[in-house]
Amino acid sequence: MSHHQDSAAAKQDPRLDISDVYLFKGRTGTVFVMNTNPVSADKGFHPEALYEFHLDTDDDAVQDLTFRFRFLATEPDGRQAWLLDRLTGAEASDRSASGALVATGRTQEIVTTTDGVNVFVGRAGDPFYLDGTVITAVVTALRNGEAVDLSAFDPKRASNLFAGTNVTAIVLEVPDELIGSGTIGVWATTALDDHHGGWLQINRCATPLVSTLFDVTEAGFDDYNATDPHADLDNYGDLVRRKVAGLVAANDTHSDPQGYGAATRDVIFPDVLRYQVGTEADFGAKARNGRGLAESAPEAMFEIVLNAPVPMGLDAGHATGTLRAAFPYLSAPA
Repeated sequence: MSHHQDSAAAKQDPRLDISDVYLFKGRTGTVFVMNTNPVSADKGFHPEALYEFHLDTDDDAVQDLTFRFRFLATEPDGRQAWLLDRLTGAEASDRSASGALVATGRTQEIVTTTDGVNVFVGRAGDPFYLDGTVITAVVTALRNGEAVDLSAFDPKRASNLFAGTNVTAIVLEVPDELIGSGTIGVWATTALDDHHGGWLQINRCATPLVSTLFDVTEAGFDDYNATDPHADLDNYGDLVRRKVAGLVAANDTHSDPQGYGAATRDVIFPDVLRYQVGTEADFGAKARNGRGLAESAPEAMFEIVLNAPVPMGLDAGHATGTLRAAFPYLSAPA
């Protein structure tokens, strides 16, 4: 899995569970996708939560611009009204700030504003694809610092764990001139009203498989999902360095395991998706620029941590449905 059910709170309420984040060039601007409620997609969005895309524009892993979605209660027809706010400067990291209203709408409909912002919120097919045998082998080896054992994997029988499953998606396309040029760092969060004047951050997601590969939610540290990217190196950097060094040493895939572990730590953290605005997305082992819907992000992550390719025998054709060429780009739900 990517970030499916990676925290206790997300397991208790899948509406708050961010499974994946995508960031790529669309037909009319930059596209931000936050997929939530994986597998079933039948519970909608939490009316007491905030769903946020955070953008860092000066490479300090602190948000300078936030697009925030709020939801009303589910209506008798199963749909929900939503509101989208834009927050800049100090307000971008202040969940008590109101920001500026950008758009309103209801789930399962496409909304386009006068300044060209496109929004779709609703059910869609899950574009993520992953073979269960391969991910188990890599996670086990990384956890124990041992050789990756793929003896149980038959490429001819490779299958996608998430085939035929749906997500509840937030798809936002913003004209590039409203974001600015240059490179941005992006991550998504969900936060729940604590009914005491504050907010509890429940989930955050950017780079795929970070929680799954490194057990950062179970490593005895502060809750990864409740922290922010600017603290990642201090909080989890040494954990990643040690695990990657042990993995490449056990598999003899690098002449300097400790050095490779340190280099990989600096690739993984801070946990944001970096993207050059206006360019084609490319999430690969050697270089990363955003993340496209059809890319094999798990294979890229496996190669990053192991310093050797680990093919899964899958491609985008194994994902749920067929991606759409135009907004909202995700496939229709299964």
